[in-house]
Amino acid sequence: MTSSTLITVAPTGAESAKADVPALPVTVEEVAATAKDCQAIGASVIHLHVRDEDTKPTLDLGRVREVVGAVRESTDLVVQLSSGGAVTDTFDARLAVLDAEPDAASLTLGTVNFGRDVFANPWDLIVELHTQMQQRRIVPEYEVFDLGQLATLTRLLDKYGLPHGGHVHVDFVMGVPGGMPGTTQALAACLPHLPPGATFAATGVGRTSLPVMLGALSAGGHLRVGMEDTLTYAPGEPVRDNAQLVARAAGLARIAQRPPMSTDDARRFLGIEE
Repeated sequence: MTSSTLITVAPTGAESAKADVPALPVTVEEVAATAKDCQAIGASVIHLHVRDEDTKPTLDLGRVREVVGAVRESTDLVVQLSSGGAVTDTFDARLAVLDAEPDAASLTLGTVNFGRDVFANPWDLIVELHTQMQQRRIVPEYEVFDLGQLATLTRLLDKYGLPHGGHVHVDFVMGVPGGMPGTTQALAACLPHLPPGATFAATGVGRTSLPVMLGALSAGGHLRVGMEDTLTYAPGEPVRDNAQLVARAAGLARIAQRPPMSTDDARRFLGIEE
């Protein structure tokens, strides 16, 4: 168990519409300002999905690079790009986000029902992302939506070796309709199947946010929060902004006597080159 907590903020996602959630940061300026606010409160990693001028999800490389540059100019956060994009994005477009040279990128370890949609992640795409990140010196965060995907992780590491940086870090995405539930029992079932030496964070979608955070902290894990995953702070109370969610996570981490990790410590922890 580490003495501090890695807090990742996922500010936007690809699912919610700006028209429905006015507080969602979608412009380059909004994302950069959100990043700065969240770092000040305790975030050390930002997980980025990008929107275009019409606020729609995009993997346009020029736009992705613009957002990455703006976040780096305003913060010291570890920049982690989503290689998942939206469920409608092509595999080639998802691979191309690595051209934006992030510090890290997500790598989802299997196909999962995503509400009424299907988030496709076949084996060949998983291998291509893993090996491309090794070659480009990008650190993966392995996203797991169900317990069986940990078997895929073991198979991947056995066949293709450790990720760049040598450290395996997993994020359990819990509470997605179609994936594993956001419960302590589900989290506890996954932990024995982590590769030796691996660390984990957990993300609770929607109303599972609090129980997942508490369960992860109690098991020595780390946290991902943000408006990608949670739009309600309490019953009947919409989230004000991403900083509100990071502040709650940071407060719980301090209660657990594992305060938020600095950005320098986060780089060392994840194996990201200085």
